[in-house]
Amino acid sequence: MAHVELSLSGAFVPQARTPSEAEFVPSLERWTATVAAAPEPCLIIDTTTAIIAASPSCGELLGMGKAPEVIGKPLGSVLHLIDFTATAGELEESDADKIPPLLALRSERLARGLLRVLPGPGEAPLTVDAIATPLFDNERVAGSMTFFSAVRY
Repeated sequence: MAHVELSLSGAFVPQARTPSEAEFVPSLERWTATVAAAPEPCLIIDTTTAIIAASPSCGELLGMGKAPEVIGKPLGSVLHLIDFTATAGELEESDADKIPPLLALRSERLARGLLRVLPGPGEAPLTVDAIATPLFDNERVAGSMTFFSAVRY
C-alpha cells in the first residue's frame, strides 16, 4: 500500500556570499602557478605571444630549456617549428601563425593540431599533439593555455 507524507517548512532563502579572493585574481595569474608546477607538458602565453608560464616537462619535451630561461620570450623565438616534409625545413611564418596556441588567441576558441618541432641540435624531429584553450579576463582573451603530448608512431 502506498504511503504519502506531507510536511511544511519555511521558504529557502539563499544567503548572500562574499566573493572569494580568487574571483578577483585574473585568469592568467590563477593558471600561472598551476602550469609552472604541472607534471604535464603545458604552457601559457599572453596576447603578445610571450611565454608567461611553462611546466618543466614542457621545456624538456619541446627543447625550450628551463622555464625561468623562457619566461617573457615570444613563443616563436623559443619553439623551433619545422614542417612535415622529409627535409624537415623550417615552418613558414604563415603556417606558424596557425599553431594551436596562437589560433586559440585569435579565434577565442579551443584549438587543436599537430606540431613538428626540433627539440635540439642533432636531435630527431618530434611530432606533438597540441590542445590550446583561450584564457579570459573580464570577457576578453588574455592569453592561451596549451597542453602537449608526444605522438609516437
